[in-house]
Amino acid sequence: MELLVAYDVSTESAEGRKRLRKVAQVCEAHGQRVQKSVFECTLNAAELEMLAHKLWRVMEPTEDSLRIYRLREPRERYVRLLGTQPKFDMHEPLVV
Repeated sequence: MELLVAYDVSTESAEGRKRLRKVAQVCEAHGQRVQKSVFECTLNAAELEMLAHKLWRVMEPTEDSLRIYRLREPRERYVRLLGTQPKFDMHEPLVV
């Protein structure tokens, strides 16, 4: 399933800035950054639960906000992109 993960982590303290980095690292392991605090992910149900669990363990629920949206598929039909493109398309083969 196609997902959009968006977060807002309080960075008023050193602990908050550390959490922000950890949340970004967890998201980077599961998807592609499309904006500073927004990631697109392609996950199955088990991977989604794992991602949500990892993020819950990192975030501070009284200070931070995290949203996971399921995108309507096919994504290309329902998502309109203006401006810079992501570095690579997660649906195309990746050659390194």
